[in-house]
Amino acid sequence: MKYVDEYRGESEAQRFVQAIEATVTRPWSLMEVCGGQTHTLIKSGIDRMLPSQVTLVHGPGCPVCVTPLELIDRAIAIARRPEVIFTSFGDMLRVPGSHADLLSAKSEGADVRMVYSPLDAVTLAQQNPDQQVVFFAVGFETTAPANAMAVHQAAHQGVNNFSILTSHVLVPPAMEALLSSPDNLVQGFLAAGHVCAIMGFWEYEPLAEKYKVPIVVTGFEPLDLLQGIYMTLEALEEERWGVENQYARLVVREGNQPAQNLMSQVFEICDRKWRGIGEVPMSGYRLKEKFERFDAEKRFDVGDIDAQEAPECIAGEILVGVKKPHECSAFGTKCTPERPLGAPMVSAEGACAAYFQYGRGE
Repeated sequence: MKYVDEYRGESEAQRFVQAIEATVTRPWSLMEVCGGQTHTLIKSGIDRMLPSQVTLVHGPGCPVCVTPLELIDRAIAIARRPEVIFTSFGDMLRVPGSHADLLSAKSEGADVRMVYSPLDAVTLAQQNPDQQVVFFAVGFETTAPANAMAVHQAAHQGVNNFSILTSHVLVPPAMEALLSSPDNLVQGFLAAGHVCAIMGFWEYEPLAEKYKVPIVVTGFEPLDLLQGIYMTLEALEEERWGVENQYARLVVREGNQPAQNLMSQVFEICDRKWRGIGEVPMSGYRLKEKFERFDAEKRFDVGDIDAQEAPECIAGEILVGVKKPHECSAFGTKCTPERPLGAPMVSAEGACAAYFQYGRGE
């Protein structure tokens, strides 16, 4: 556990809590953008350690949660085709569509397989030339380089029976949509360290300046988060804004430029619908025209499949921080990890799953 335990020490955590208590003089609302950060905050009890003036708002940074319902339905429709081997990371298999999920489609005979890398799907396509192999390309900027590499390799090697169903979303446009909303309550942000490891944090500087908010790039361990919270609150109390980097051991301002270059070769920015939120302008990736032949949505002509959310599910309000999971009337009753109404209850990064697992539904 070397290099992990040093970010989980109880005495160091208490020192950060004491520093936060000494700093805060008035109420503040902070948003952790990433669902992985939400789980660490709840699991480690940080949400209960902070002074009452500090409100943590859980953001939309769970890519599984914001994948549109109709895209899940399209994935299931593709997977049920007899000529298709449908591949995905495991976190998408139980996300509910309108009437089913990928795991139930598998139980009914669809060839749905979990893979650990999109390149595994390319290899699978090479091994099964008579089948169409589709990879469910979901994620923020963090997973986009690997998906871009898979498409690039398939094109280079002439693997024409491979395609991806794309649902890539981008963090800065989502943050701007929140900040520009008249209902916005967020005064400072903890930015997702893994996204910034790829993209850097230069993209956040115009946002911080435009909306006069502090943004702190933050890691995922308890001490990372406590330090990020302290840095954000200190900036708010001092009436400073801008971008600071708590996660300096992994993140630099420019990010991973070879990864960015690969992404820019394969993907282009487009408008993208977010589950529970709606369409956010210029907030996603799609394949460039040069690589359109690898677009599963077009290859299988499923773009016209539409869907409606369960009326009891308030996932959208939870994803933008307007409500907490336990404020949903279906939480823990009609909606559980075994029978989820919405993706935040089943995703490993979903806020509802964190509240259910760690007993925040009282």
